[in-house]
Amino acid sequence: MSDPLVSILLPARDAAATLPSCLASIRRQSESRFECVLVDDGSRDATRAIAESVAQGDARFRVIATAAHGLVAALNTGLVACRAPLVARIDADDWMHRERLALQLRALAAEPQLAGVGSHVRIFPRASLPPGLRDYESWLRSIETAHRVRCERFVECPLPHPTWMLHREVMLALGYRDCGWPEDYDLLLRLFAAGGQMGVVPRRLVAWRDAPSRLWRRDPAYGQERFLACKAQHLATGPLRHADDYVLWGYGETGRSLRRALAALGKRAAWIVELHPRRLGETIHGALVVRPERIPSLPKLPLIASVAGAIARTEIRTHCHRLGLRETLDFFCAA
Repeated sequence: MSDPLVSILLPARDAAATLPSCLASIRRQSESRFECVLVDDGSRDATRAIAESVAQGDARFRVIATAAHGLVAALNTGLVACRAPLVARIDADDWMHRERLALQLRALAAEPQLAGVGSHVRIFPRASLPPGLRDYESWLRSIETAHRVRCERFVECPLPHPTWMLHREVMLALGYRDCGWPEDYDLLLRLFAAGGQMGVVPRRLVAWRDAPSRLWRRDPAYGQERFLACKAQHLATGPLRHADDYVLWGYGETGRSLRRALAALGKRAAWIVELHPRRLGETIHGALVVRPERIPSLPKLPLIASVAGAIARTEIRTHCHRLGLRETLDFFCAA
């Protein structure tokens, strides 16, 4: 069509087993004024043939065939080819609710200051879903506003990539980068660093497939240590850019890992806030361990709360708010 409202960006490689259901979910969208730009990244199976067959019968679908250059290259290639003012992401493993485009377009029309929106997801197949993914899905469902997206951005990626719908000009200005860590999380954190905001439609609009073929299962760039490296880099160049010292709340495994990652970037935990009685009064890597009650007497430095578990983060947030500290300005939650 000549003037689509939204371009659907769909990279694919060797996705013949799942692509038909993905394309079917796109074709049945209640909002029909879209184009789908499918980038076949050097597939060796029937992915390209399946895509071209659909495109021959529906002019809203376009297929771009490239050599196997990788996901980041496929995303950037497809992004340049998108013509609509808004770009929605989906992966060939997944499928979308028939109201997905309509609801996200409505959300962006209601809040034009947003750079984009995501949505909640339902991860499948349910029978083999590990506890960690169930917890992640539940955490995602707890994020229902743009403010919560911003507050949670250093905990994990608060909006799954296949749920995004963003203004095309924003995506083009940022682009996708290959830094050896998740390209979607990196883009999201750069968007916030540039002053952008992301909202969320609090409905499960994308079915997100968990399978051994997913990049997060098989590519080291999506391992926990690379998520941590990405997070630490953006903390160092964002909230900690004007301070080499900071206050770290939490020194369990999560806090220790983040301290090491930030230390490698020249950022020092000058004080550690802890509840563990055996640590109080100790000095760890030059940082004195103190109780939360000592926070008002400490120098005014950024506070990073790095603990595992939503309950612990809620308790820390409550304490910080009672002290008059403002989240995303005076203190930040990470994991």
